[in-house]
Amino acid sequence: MILAGDIGGTNTRLAIFDQVDGRQLCLSVAKYPSQDYTNLTDIVRLFLKSNEHKVEKAAFGVAGPVMHGTVHATNLPWTVDTADLKSLLAIDDVHVINDLEANTWGIEVLQDDDFVYLNRGNPTASGNAAVISPGTGLGEAGLFWDGKKFHPFACEGGHADFSPRDPLQVELLNYLMADWEHVSWERVLSGPGLFNIYRFLRDTNRGEEPHWLSDKMKSNDAGKVITESAMAGTSVLCENTVDLFCALYGSEAGNLALKAMALGGIYLGGGIAPKILPRLKTGPFMREFTEKGRMKPLLQCISVRIILNENAALMGAAHYANCHNTELGMMESSVTGGKKG
Repeated sequence: MILAGDIGGTNTRLAIFDQVDGRQLCLSVAKYPSQDYTNLTDIVRLFLKSNEHKVEKAAFGVAGPVMHGTVHATNLPWTVDTADLKSLLAIDDVHVINDLEANTWGIEVLQDDDFVYLNRGNPTASGNAAVISPGTGLGEAGLFWDGKKFHPFACEGGHADFSPRDPLQVELLNYLMADWEHVSWERVLSGPGLFNIYRFLRDTNRGEEPHWLSDKMKSNDAGKVITESAMAGTSVLCENTVDLFCALYGSEAGNLALKAMALGGIYLGGGIAPKILPRLKTGPFMREFTEKGRMKPLLQCISVRIILNENAALMGAAHYANCHNTELGMMESSVTGGKKG
């Protein structure tokens, strides 16, 4: 039995998986509000109380840079340490990895209907791939293709400098620099980033904020209110916010594709993309993704897929635990859109 965890700034998801006929079978899953707890071990202990399965392996994907088995979570006041989890679980086969690395491992065990294409690209292309996932923060990760296997690896590209590419985005950068000395891509491509874009447009008189909308934001998550209002067509300001978000999303996804030479594809993960799928399909995302000067023809050939399965990182953590220190220690199959089954 494998205990898997996906630990983010908003939610912590835990699950028990078993391997049946070479496929993952989820036996139990639970979600906990991360901010309600002071550490991960308390959540794991609570989860195990309601499960009688004997855990033999475990892996936890945590949002933050992992060094020597320890991670100081980026958007949580937690330190997650492999040694603490080994002690709690009383097993040695325990791993802490970056949450986007877990997401990347999850791609191989997803099914075809867990993806939707924004761009099919060149179906015969092979090479590296990459994942970009706005959520509570902005995660990025890569998959190195050695000609036979994919090797997932983590990075912290979401904290690289935000790079505006037109006068409006320059103005957005200047606006955000009043709050932060360093403005990263995460400040605009995340749930909080949606609100940053929203208040920029509002405060620079590029849209009116009705009273019902401001009242709703006082008692609900602002990013969620913005996306829901935009998709429902009840606020022009929210629609403009999501459109600018999509433009920035496309731009940074294109940057990642170039840096990783991701001929094997770009994957959009996280919780936001599925919620704004129609806007991603019809809005400025693909235009900004490909507008890279002389590299435009290259980017037009790269497939872009949205990951629809919200448990991709959880499944990936389980897959990592199952493959680690075995002959399957690398992803064996081409990441070209999941498996049928």
